[in-house]
Amino acid sequence: MSDRPTAGRFEGREHRLPVRVYYEDTDFTGLVYHGNYVRFFERGRSDCLRLMGIGHAELLDGDQPTAFVVTKMELAFLKPARIDDELVVRTRYESVRGPRLLISQTITRDEEVLCRAEVEVVCIHMDGRPRRPTKALVEKVRPWLAP
Repeated sequence: MSDRPTAGRFEGREHRLPVRVYYEDTDFTGLVYHGNYVRFFERGRSDCLRLMGIGHAELLDGDQPTAFVVTKMELAFLKPARIDDELVVRTRYESVRGPRLLISQTITRDEEVLCRAEVEVVCIHMDGRPRRPTKALVEKVRPWLAP
């Protein structure tokens, strides 16, 4: 048995990351605080990239240092998650358009959708200017994009 944290798994094009709701994720009512869904989605996107072979550290340390910034995020809160719930963050990288990557995400509990997100991230140079993703990055993402 490994003590390493999991990065989730792929099922088809969809990345799935199991997460548990802890006390720190909730508000005074015992429901997940709305801002924490954004944190769960961030973990899903990051671990999805990790399993595609793209690590944030290597992006920063490469010949052409690159980072991602979220430029748009549309959320739909459908049902609440509660303390101790076992959730799954589902992530699909949909397309690459210029410097933008378009991503669809959901958070589910037993196949029931609790929250949806449509996310646009932009590749940037380290000075903050947008840049097209490197060819190597696009090649690693391409197999997971929508047909």
